[in-house]
Amino acid sequence: MTGYFIRRFLLIIPTFIGITLLVFAITRLVPGGPIEQLMIQAQLGGETGSLQRSQGGGTLSDEQLEELKHYYGFDQPMLSSYVRWLKQVVQFDLGTSTRYQDPVWQIIKERFPVSIFYGLTTLILTYLVCIPLGLAKGMYHGSALDSWSSAVVFLGYALPSYVIGIALISLFAGYWDWFPLGGFASDNYDDLSTLGKAGDIFHHAALPLIAYLAGSFAVTTLMMKNALMDNLSADYMRTAAAKGLSRSASVSGHALRNSLIPVATSFGNNISLLLGGSFLIETIFNIDGIGLLGYEAIIERDYPIVMGILVISSLLYLLGNILSDICVALVDPRIRFGGGSST
Repeated sequence: MTGYFIRRFLLIIPTFIGITLLVFAITRLVPGGPIEQLMIQAQLGGETGSLQRSQGGGTLSDEQLEELKHYYGFDQPMLSSYVRWLKQVVQFDLGTSTRYQDPVWQIIKERFPVSIFYGLTTLILTYLVCIPLGLAKGMYHGSALDSWSSAVVFLGYALPSYVIGIALISLFAGYWDWFPLGGFASDNYDDLSTLGKAGDIFHHAALPLIAYLAGSFAVTTLMMKNALMDNLSADYMRTAAAKGLSRSASVSGHALRNSLIPVATSFGNNISLLLGGSFLIETIFNIDGIGLLGYEAIIERDYPIVMGILVISSLLYLLGNILSDICVALVDPRIRFGGGSST
């Protein structure tokens, strides 16, 4: 298995290059890049005189356009620009934002606390609730608990998260005024005690977390339930019952670990969601996270930020796939990667 994971780690390099090269090429081909954005801003600003072009009715001279193309690397072939960008990434330099004129890493880092809080809290709550709920639904299939919980879970899965977010903020924040309309913390956050700060954050985070959790609950819960029901009908469970083990002892001692394999398979992939967030939910609740930052960067054609977020998210996704394999191997020791098999 050591050789398998070494190969997986080495495959990160060509896969990362393929992902970033594809997106880098798209940013070069789509219209409305940073230079066009600057021209539009100059036009809206009403700049004239020496900035007026003789052709096309724009507001930047040919010399200025050439300087901008050289500054952003648009005067070089795409592969040459990509190699130059990749060298900067290897040196932990994600470039400078064309919108904010600040280092990309600094801009992304400022939004880490918000995105990590929501992503990590969503991940923990999902597994803390869905695994026991899936076990209960599988052991008591067809009961009132199974029927009512399925109705709630499927309702949350059927409705888009942003629709749930709009409904929550309209009722609980707008109509009943139980929760704040948005934001990550109150204006007097710095004046609160430690306990007060924690309470203030969770008071603001209650509604967004419900919107985040609505969709993921159904997938993980049903995955756990279906895996448990498959294992409950397996021969080894009938053998355990014939030996006199109770149903709960058979589940905890045998079926539970095997039922966790599908959940462990998807665990690593969820790591990439820690920073991704949802720009729709972040927009609705006025949360200044990385999801909203990425959306605004695409709209404003701020390609350095787009590529910076892509670097972080793609690396997390690739490492998450390897983590999924590690989790599966830990849950089921019978699994051997790389062609080996246990006896």
